[in-house]
Amino acid sequence: MDIAKIEIDKDMCNGCKICVDACFVDVFRWDAKEERPIVAYPEDCAWCFACEIACPVKCVKVEPTGRRRLPSPY
Repeated sequence: MDIAKIEIDKDMCNGCKICVDACFVDVFRWDAKEERPIVAYPEDCAWCFACEIACPVKCVKVEPTGRRRLPSPY
């Protein structure tokens, strides 16, 4: 079950890779053929919104859809 819906507007995306670099949990992968990011692991999204905030053309949208998983202290 995905806990976030992450969308990238491919028409607006300029291929800068900033969203890929901003994501500390590696939700994105780079599609070399299309020269665009893809959302490969939405279930790992930490809801930090770093990708959305960092995008210079505002083509990334993160929408939490489920219950947030809390990290175990052990």
